[in-house]
Amino acid sequence: MRTIGLIGGMSWESSAEYYRILNQGVRDRLGPTASASCLLWSFNFAEIEELQHRGDWTALTDRMVDAAQRLEAGGADVLLICTNTMHRMAGAVQDAVGIPLLHIADPTAGRIKSAGIGKVGLLGTAFTMEHDFYKGRLAERHGLDVIVPDAADRATVHRIIYEELVAGKVLPESRDAYRAVMARLVAAGAEAIILGCTEIMLLVRPEDSIVPLFDTTAIHAQAAIDLALGE
Repeated sequence: MRTIGLIGGMSWESSAEYYRILNQGVRDRLGPTASASCLLWSFNFAEIEELQHRGDWTALTDRMVDAAQRLEAGGADVLLICTNTMHRMAGAVQDAVGIPLLHIADPTAGRIKSAGIGKVGLLGTAFTMEHDFYKGRLAERHGLDVIVPDAADRATVHRIIYEELVAGKVLPESRDAYRAVMARLVAAGAEAIILGCTEIMLLVRPEDSIVPLFDTTAIHAQAAIDLALGE
């Protein structure tokens, strides 16, 4: 079994889900006493959030590269960035280490294409929805047509992530707000919705949408299990 290096703590709420999915998945495949071989570098998300909203992506890149190199030195064989937003610096992280980085968008796109879906709605932080590092990869590498909510809906989605979900708050009124945003994406032509922030799965369930939901947290972790077990 390969050792999985997790760059987490962004936020720890979703990193805990990664840890659970990885260990349950390995146990399901290898037997009741089996668990994942993994290392976790967990950031103080308050520091990361401040740098994100200041737009200091250089400092953020430096921190991510440092974490990746520490995990590699500690014995990791493959890396996961346990957040969609911080894949903005995935290229720099990959260039700084000699082990593979499993990009969260790639297994997600694979699942979507396997389902025969070509046009998807994307939910995530404002950084993920508005910048091209994520949408561009889905479009250019995988041929997907990606649409995002309008400005008001993007603000709502982003606010709920940073004010509630990263703090472990799951509110019924916020679930209703996400349902409405997803319905508007479907009305705009989305055949499925990407839950493109690793905390959204804490709030939204399949029954909240009339089209399929693709949970990047679960898909990413499951792809890591495949890679770790050589499948």
